[in-house]
Amino acid sequence: MKAIPSFSVPLRSFIGISVLLLLTLSACRKDPDMTTPDPDPEPEGLYFPPLDGNDWATQSPASLGWNTAKIPDLLQFLEDGNTRAFIVLKDGKIVLEEYFGKDLLGIADFSAGSNWYWASAAKTLTAFTVGLAQEEGHLNIADRSDDYLGEQWADISDVQMKAITVRHHLTMTTGLDDSVDNKDCTEPECLVYLADAGTRWAYHNAPYTILDQVVEGATQQNFDDYFHSRLTSRIGMDGFWTYVDYNHLYFSTARSMARFGLLNLNKGKWDDTPIMTDANYYEEMVNTSQDINPSYGYLWWLNGKSAYKLPGFQIRINGSIAPDAPADMFAGLGKNGQYLNIVPSQNLIVIRMGENPSNALVPIVYLNDLWKMLNEIIR
Repeated sequence: MKAIPSFSVPLRSFIGISVLLLLTLSACRKDPDMTTPDPDPEPEGLYFPPLDGNDWATQSPASLGWNTAKIPDLLQFLEDGNTRAFIVLKDGKIVLEEYFGKDLLGIADFSAGSNWYWASAAKTLTAFTVGLAQEEGHLNIADRSDDYLGEQWADISDVQMKAITVRHHLTMTTGLDDSVDNKDCTEPECLVYLADAGTRWAYHNAPYTILDQVVEGATQQNFDDYFHSRLTSRIGMDGFWTYVDYNHLYFSTARSMARFGLLNLNKGKWDDTPIMTDANYYEEMVNTSQDINPSYGYLWWLNGKSAYKLPGFQIRINGSIAPDAPADMFAGLGKNGQYLNIVPSQNLIVIRMGENPSNALVPIVYLNDLWKMLNEIIR
């Protein structure tokens, strides 16, 4: 049996060549990225597939005026990069859908029915679920975390604990120490103080994972059950959560990731059915959440911002995470190049699932290379 890839969430998977980082250092400063823009109008003319079955409308690249001569180069690039699934939606319809290689067990050819892990792209699912719990009145993200976790959830003082809110978990700003031996460990002894909440951004997986317990404490329901009843069952997603060590991981088909992307492209509505009605939470989720890392919302990565920080580093880097991708793209990004890219200005969704694209190039570099090729096709 083929071993399932390591799931330690991507503290190092985004890390580029150190020289690249040194070329782009910048001093910390407050940015205009913190300004939440007025909500854009909902997209028009979006197609939504049926909740049941495998039917999904398609349209050809040629009908859109795309440069079809460049598509073979793109597919070769994807196959060479250990891709398993690749989907492009335009206006909700499938334009490109390709599968490569073998499934997780290494037995069958990968197909539309094959499951793959989301890695940290699944953080976006958790962010959405927290918003649903708030919308239903179970919690408020401004509340202290210990309201839902109890007073012994971390090995910190009472004063330090009272300062941490649910929002700090959503924005990676709890101030808990991400240099502990096991950064995924959610036991209280692993959750120790480093900085005051809200003063330091660090891609720390454990405080994120604890959001599952926040939802459970608030709703008095199992997280998986609440998630499936409030989200996946309402938009036709398949998939399942499972624990690997401390990490709570989501597996699904690529089409299910595309469904979740379509839901977020339509601002939380599935066709005409509202799934998330809290427009304020939705807009906060997909816009800059704090001024330390302008390229981070509520567990979503944001393109087109003035600067960003990489997981595992405290270095601030000028520019966008993917300069060749559309500036308004927001994304779920996971280890080994699990991508959910949403581009509202073009009604585009781009999905990539697979293994590590290269031992030399980290996922955000590969992501930008992917968009360089897509730009030669989409016109």
